[in-house]
Amino acid sequence: MIKLIRRWWNYMVAKATGDFNARADPKIQLEQAIQEAHDQHRQLKEQAANVIANQKQTEIRLNRTMEEYEKVSANARQAVMMADDAQKKGDAEKLTQYTTAAEAFANRMIGIEREVEDLKALHLQASQAADQAKQAVNQNSANLQKKLSEKQKLMSQLDQAKMQEQLNKAMSSLSEKVGEDVPSFEEIREKVESRYARAKGAAELNEASVEGRMLEVEQASLNVEAKSRLSEIRAQLGLEAGPTTASEPAVASGNSEPAVAQAEGEGTPTT
Repeated sequence: MIKLIRRWWNYMVAKATGDFNARADPKIQLEQAIQEAHDQHRQLKEQAANVIANQKQTEIRLNRTMEEYEKVSANARQAVMMADDAQKKGDAEKLTQYTTAAEAFANRMIGIEREVEDLKALHLQASQAADQAKQAVNQNSANLQKKLSEKQKLMSQLDQAKMQEQLNKAMSSLSEKVGEDVPSFEEIREKVESRYARAKGAAELNEASVEGRMLEVEQASLNVEAKSRLSEIRAQLGLEAGPTTASEPAVASGNSEPAVAQAEGEGTPTT
């Protein structure tokens, strides 16, 4: 049961995170990421400063201990010299006192030597840790600068993406509205082409029908009669016959006799 509840909780957390990321503004998230990077860099610098401070403190202790060692060493040498001088003078009491002091200084020197060795080892470790901390700060600083540069690029790309999305939305809205209040260009073109095709089809049907042939014959007869009447008018006016084509039908014989007689009269010479 506990395992099932844990799975359900993890699912709800993942779902809420997905919904939040889908609705969140990328520009705000980018600012948050940069701010978090700044905070991490500041914390890293503080930790590095503590490491370097520890290295400095160890170095100070080492120097102070070495100074103390030099002082104790000098005191030990002085005690040995004073004990030797008391021995030469035959002063047993002072010899014992100075010898005891020299031994105490010698014991102190041994203790300080051990402390110096320990401090040297600590100082070496602290120096290595300080170098690593400095290197980590430098690397993180370079990464932070890189992120800041990428931030400008991402902000520019985000602005371009928003403008492109607005343009796509406007074009989509435009294409959707065309055809609602007025017909679209494609609809008009299809309507005109359909009407033209129907007209052409009807014309072809009329040309192939009997009524169409009869109308064609009637029109041809009217053309022949009109040309015959024009020939009579030219003959009455004494004009030459107009040009004829091979396709024009011959004039009827009844209408051509006056024209022939007039032509014969015109050709007879006068006395």
